[in-house]
Amino acid sequence: MTLLNLFLIAVGLSMDAFAVSVCKGLAMEKAPLKKAAVAGAWFGSFQALMPLLGYLLGSRFEKYITHIDHWIAFGLLALIGANMVKEAFSKEEEKASSTMYFKEMFLLAVATSIDALAVGITFAFLRVDLLPAVCFIGATTFVLSALGVKVGNLFGSRYKSRAELAGGILLILMGFKILLEHLGLL
Repeated sequence: MTLLNLFLIAVGLSMDAFAVSVCKGLAMEKAPLKKAAVAGAWFGSFQALMPLLGYLLGSRFEKYITHIDHWIAFGLLALIGANMVKEAFSKEEEKASSTMYFKEMFLLAVATSIDALAVGITFAFLRVDLLPAVCFIGATTFVLSALGVKVGNLFGSRYKSRAELAGGILLILMGFKILLEHLGLL
């Protein structure tokens, strides 16, 4: 996997966390750097942890499904991306809270990183160099989540759905790219 591919996956995965961070920033009267860093740390650490767990899970079953691994990678990335696109067009508004309580941040971090677990499973099939990949995903999510708090505080929620849409499209395109490469069409 190239650095560009990894970057696109990292950005795509971090869009949910970015959108939640924008909502956090929107709800804050002021968004100090400390709160932005706390959001970044929560979301970045879980976005790094989940692909690691997914990789460990996927590597246990790799020998049974290597002949269809590219289809699995495509399917997971396409499903995750399609769900993000669907959420981008959803009229349902999420209630924004400015709190950074442990329980709330834990639940938000888990909820926004479930898709990273599935991507970690695909990493097992694609033989990705895991440690640099998960660190890169975590760092990218940290930066974008911290930035999201500041953006939300400055601009409001008008960019939330665009971020989810862009992230979803990126993941779908990466799924197609993996499939086409394995089928020898790219």
